[in-house]
Amino acid sequence: MSKFSEYIGSQFGNPRGIIGWICCKLMNSINRKMYKKTVSLLQLSENEKLLDVGYGNGLLLQLIFRNFNCKLWGIDISEDMRKLALKRNKCAVKAGKINLSVGDCCKLEFLDNTFNAITSVNTVYFWTDTQKGLSEIYRCLVPGGCFINVVYTKEWLDKLKYTEKGFKKFEPEELYSLGKQTGFSQVEVIEITKNKSFAVLYRK
Repeated sequence: MSKFSEYIGSQFGNPRGIIGWICCKLMNSINRKMYKKTVSLLQLSENEKLLDVGYGNGLLLQLIFRNFNCKLWGIDISEDMRKLALKRNKCAVKAGKINLSVGDCCKLEFLDNTFNAITSVNTVYFWTDTQKGLSEIYRCLVPGGCFINVVYTKEWLDKLKYTEKGFKKFEPEELYSLGKQTGFSQVEVIEITKNKSFAVLYRK
């Protein structure tokens, strides 16, 4: 694996600077179908709360706000992405409905039973501790709340040079099992694109 490929892979895990901006624009294009599926799986009222884990430049949050006008929170590892996401979501900012922070999903600084829904698109590969991250998400969901975890298949990621290092890759069965171990009452795997991407819907 070349140093360049390794560097690009690290940018997908922690976008920063001009290269991070470019990578995020690329992800926005590639992930469109995944974002659309995420929004279709949500059911939220204006007074309900959603947390997006790894919001990047805020495109998914923008789509969610347009569809549900709900209260939004986000956590991302990159301060550069926070600035871009706030700029993109100026309507939600103006309405006082968005709160974005920099941090680690394995150490969520929220009270128990806070969110009606939590979303994550293509971030689970980079969590320092997958089980801990799921446990934190479970803790922060209200009873009956859902976590929508959208990812690319291991088969697909293995085709990409830059994912050779720094990416944890998962089969659907692994994420299903981890959800059950965490204590989610329902876990459902939903195919998005055959052999390429899927969503795991966890219900507390």
